[in-house]
Amino acid sequence: MTDGKIVVGVDIGSSKIVTLITRVDEEAVNVMGVSEVQSNGVKKGQIVDIKAAVECINNSLDSAERMAGSSVSHIVASIGGNHIESLNSKGVVAVSMPDQEITQGDMLRVIDAAKAVSLPSTREIIHVLPRAYTVDGQEGIKDPIGMTGVRLEVDTHIISANGISLRNLEKAFSEVGIDVDAVVFSGYASSLAVLSDTEKELGVVMVDIGAGTTDISIYIEGSVAFSSVLPIGAKHITNDLAIGLRISLESAEKIKLFLSSPSENPIKIDDLGEMQSIGRKNPDEIDLNSLNLPEDLRKVSQKTLIDGIIRPRLNELFTMVGLELKRSGYGGQTPSGLVVTGGGARTIGIAISAKRTLAMPVRIGIPMKIKGLIDEIQDTPFSTVVGLAMYGATMEENESLPFGINLHLPNIKFSGLLSKAVGFVKSFMP
Repeated sequence: MTDGKIVVGVDIGSSKIVTLITRVDEEAVNVMGVSEVQSNGVKKGQIVDIKAAVECINNSLDSAERMAGSSVSHIVASIGGNHIESLNSKGVVAVSMPDQEITQGDMLRVIDAAKAVSLPSTREIIHVLPRAYTVDGQEGIKDPIGMTGVRLEVDTHIISANGISLRNLEKAFSEVGIDVDAVVFSGYASSLAVLSDTEKELGVVMVDIGAGTTDISIYIEGSVAFSSVLPIGAKHITNDLAIGLRISLESAEKIKLFLSSPSENPIKIDDLGEMQSIGRKNPDEIDLNSLNLPEDLRKVSQKTLIDGIIRPRLNELFTMVGLELKRSGYGGQTPSGLVVTGGGARTIGIAISAKRTLAMPVRIGIPMKIKGLIDEIQDTPFSTVVGLAMYGATMEENESLPFGINLHLPNIKFSGLLSKAVGFVKSFMP
């Protein structure tokens, strides 16, 4: 990472838009400003109303700029939604100078060869991530530069997105007047923030549960091997509570957050998954008086709320994660287990549900290697935006590094600032 480099991440989610202004150094991401606003115009990770989305992005950027005391002109943005797809591809080239060392040019050529895959015209590649290189049959090489060989091969993981979704993202930021340096798959960004190098090397499944979607990234031998998005998220739990208790979505969200808050929660779940009531005469009764719900709902059955509504939806979610793990073909290669993050990771009983459904170790992942104003963001809902800052911190180095994060942006033209400048000049013309 470059000392003193300013990186701004903007996470566009279904429930919230978060802007994070950071200064990065060799050791950590130093948080200077953060802002979280309710998301409008975004559904299941995709922009469906540009005007509403632009207003929310503007508000989020303004608040973060005031906190950090600096203006923003370039950002790294997240993209999600169940239009995200991935595949693994192999590239092969002849080393340009067989009698000499493998060079940076050979690296770029072999990655371009791997990138030449057949995709529908509506799809565009956003990431080409090298997994491992092979030089003259010698496999598992992470950095082939400087080695001598004749034949260079690379295994890559390619993530693609719907072109229309990318265009809408471009349109939203161009209207704000901000240049986008990179577009990053939100699940990949989260994995950068919450996974340790050991977990990645051993093999791990990262599950980021958002409001409308759930992102999955599977790491094998230190690199991404599979990425996908499920069209289900924590908002489905809120909907279930609203229907089951016959209350509004706002009240259902309050109840869900109340149960998920460690300080307010009257229920604790032990290692066996059994609920323990704390300080209550009736063990099956949860007191909701402190929430002041408009429906005048004051008490509710614990069994109805958790066993009858929340747990079945969590079991369904992790069953779908298990099916994706099976589809990937890496089911038996993830001894590090499951790391759950995102706003939905705070749901009561989620770790126990994941452990029982998938029969693998589970931990809740929070952002690592951050400092500064971290009180607000050292929690699961901010994993993606911290990962965006970490990604942005390495971007300039990617051009010279042979192995690591590689991004191939589609041919997007971000003309917001240019159009504003032209309009300003025209205003002085007779």
